[in-house]
Amino acid sequence: MQTIDIQTTVGELVRQVPDRARVFESNKIDYCCGGKVSLADACRKKGVSTDAVVQQLSALDTGNHDRTIIDADAMSLTELADHVEQTHHAYLKEELPRLDFMTEKVWRVHGEHEPRLRQVREAFVALKAEMEPHMMKEEHVLFPMIRQLETATSTPEFHCGSVANPIRQMEHEHDQAGDALKIIRTATDDFVPPEWACNTYRAMLDAMEKLESDMHQHVHKENNVLFPKAIQLELRQR
Repeated sequence: MQTIDIQTTVGELVRQVPDRARVFESNKIDYCCGGKVSLADACRKKGVSTDAVVQQLSALDTGNHDRTIIDADAMSLTELADHVEQTHHAYLKEELPRLDFMTEKVWRVHGEHEPRLRQVREAFVALKAEMEPHMMKEEHVLFPMIRQLETATSTPEFHCGSVANPIRQMEHEHDQAGDALKIIRTATDDFVPPEWACNTYRAMLDAMEKLESDMHQHVHKENNVLFPKAIQLELRQR
C-alpha cells in the first residue's frame, strides 16, 4: 500500500490508483480540471478534513479496486486517445442531444415553479456548445498529433509549433465545461429532485449526475495522464 502524501496533487493520486476518484467524488473534490492542486489544498478549499480523506483513500487502497475503472496510466498514448474517443466522446455524442431536449422541456414546463431551471438550461447550452467543437478539435487535430508523436523517431514538425499549444487550449475548454457543470450541480441542489418533480425532471437530473461523473473521468484521463505524457514525449524527442 502506498503512503498518501498530502502534498501530492489529487490528479496524480487518481493517476496512480484510478478507483480513488470515488473518494474525491464523495467529498466533492475536483480531481480533473482542478487536479493540479495538492490533496492538502484541495481539502482545505472544500472545508473537509485532510486526515479523514487520507483515511478513506488508505482504506480504499487496502481493498479490491473496481476493475471496471480503466487504468489510463498503463495505456500507450494511442490506446488512451482511442479509449477517450470510443468511450467518452461516443457517450457525449449520444447524451448531449438527449439532454438538450430534456433541459429545454423541463425548463419550459417547470421554470415558473423553479426559476433556477433557467440556469440549468443556460449552463447546459454553454456546455454543449463547448464540448461539441472541442471533441472535433481533439479527434481531427490534437489526437492525430499525439499518435504521430508516439510513432516518430524524431520530433515531428507541427503547424502549431508544439503539441503543448493545442493542449493548453483543450485544458482551458475543460475548465469552462467544468464551470458549467458546477452551475448545474448548485442550481439542482446536487441533482436532488423536488418532491413534486415529474419523471422527465427526475430523469434529467439522473442523466446530469451521470454526465458529470463521466466528464470527471474524461477530463482526468486527458489533463492528468494523456496531455502531460504527450508533452514529456515531445520534449524527450528534441
